[in-house]
Amino acid sequence: MIVLISPINENVSINRLKTKLKARVGLYTTGHPMYWGQFEGLRDRLLAYGKFIEDKMNDYCEVSNFGIVDTVESGRKAGEYFNSENVDIIFIHSATYELSYGVLPVHQNCNAPIVILNLQPCKKINYAATSTQEWLSQDTACAIPEFCNVFKRAGMKFNIVSGMLGMEKDVVESVTDCDTKGTEETDKAWKEIREYIDAAMVVRNLSRSNFGFLGNFYCGMLDMYTDLTLFQIISGGHIEIVEMSDLEKHFKTVTESEVDKKIEQINSFFVTDGDSPSDPITKDASNEQIRWSAKVACAQEKMVKEFNLDGIAYYYHGFEDHFEDLQGGFIVGHSLLTAAGVPCAGEGDIKTSLAMRICDLLEKGGSFCEIATTDYTKKALVIGHDGPFHIDITDETPIMRGMTMYHGKRGTGISVEASVRPGAVTTFAVVQSENGKFKFLASEGMAYKAEGMTIGNTETHVDFGMHPDEYYKKWFKSGPTHHFALSIDHNISVLQKIADLLDVELIEV
Repeated sequence: MIVLISPINENVSINRLKTKLKARVGLYTTGHPMYWGQFEGLRDRLLAYGKFIEDKMNDYCEVSNFGIVDTVESGRKAGEYFNSENVDIIFIHSATYELSYGVLPVHQNCNAPIVILNLQPCKKINYAATSTQEWLSQDTACAIPEFCNVFKRAGMKFNIVSGMLGMEKDVVESVTDCDTKGTEETDKAWKEIREYIDAAMVVRNLSRSNFGFLGNFYCGMLDMYTDLTLFQIISGGHIEIVEMSDLEKHFKTVTESEVDKKIEQINSFFVTDGDSPSDPITKDASNEQIRWSAKVACAQEKMVKEFNLDGIAYYYHGFEDHFEDLQGGFIVGHSLLTAAGVPCAGEGDIKTSLAMRICDLLEKGGSFCEIATTDYTKKALVIGHDGPFHIDITDETPIMRGMTMYHGKRGTGISVEASVRPGAVTTFAVVQSENGKFKFLASEGMAYKAEGMTIGNTETHVDFGMHPDEYYKKWFKSGPTHHFALSIDHNISVLQKIADLLDVELIEV
């Protein structure tokens, strides 16, 4: 069990309910079989470069390093090896020139996504002292056009990372300076490699995820309505249709001691702040409301464990029944689940639950959000929602507010009020588009502290680097849903790689 520490209070912890799987990466090094008899030691030197890459990748994934691919036979064996290792992505370490006849069979036998690594060991050749063998050990780019031509003609998608290898010294005595650690080209290349590995990690975890769909879509929110079969095809995950009676079953088993323990957890995460000074429907969260939310939260966690859920989309439109009372206590428990790695999206928005799951897997938070209003004096959008939020997006203790009504919905209960910590943020939406397929929409901006409303909503001011009216035109014309996930940091680069691996279009606004 992984224990997460709150970024705002080191004494606050919550168990992550599911273990995150690492990406499984395939790696092989290229070379020309004629070189081995002509240049003693070259093969071992190139393998050592490949081992350096393997060791560096091993810090954040599981690497299956085949070694040298230099013939048709070794290419076939490599493809079969990667299949047996169930790899999510294959990195081609282009170490020196190789005939493409060795590379193609790898990917004819294993269809994992392809990334070509053009990582030169040195900053530049020592022109005056370099022999043919020394040059061949630095000849990383020569064969790549050949590989790309063949992949194009074979209809195989591929990507390329170029830069420097990043060693402090060469693996053998060399006339070439191979201290490339910390160079701009090294850091940029390895950042990109890490993003491809993170993207593969996300895809691996999505393909093994179970998303709970509790209740139904909010009736009339047509942008919420989604092809659930397409959702499973795109994500690779499973949607478990769960009912309010599934939750009620667990609710009936919750003990008073379990409630007391959950209240301790709630009080370690949240504070209360009295009645809102401005909103008559927003009051101090009462002890009775907190205890009810804690009991519901216990049932929510039990249901998640029963169905092995990794995310939830929920909405229940009841009428003065026990289920309406249950859903009135949802937000606190769903915020705790979101913090524990099971993102929860309201109003039946299963697509935003997927977006939140992706952000959480990247350890970038991922809070349920929509546009709240515009602050034209600050040229900023105010974004948030009256539903679950992710503890990782804030640097303040979130506030529980008692709601005498949930506007636009039935029932009463507790909502959560918080703001995003200042700095870089990314909004990320998953949309079912006009062609029936899914697409990603994303924007990068800067969040900052500003005066906010006290109405039980998570909210923050975000500057997207353009006038709000210009931003609105671009975002709206892209055909979004009105919800999205809000994550910390600028993440479009890695989101684009995830989109590539899922074969989904990403539109940056």
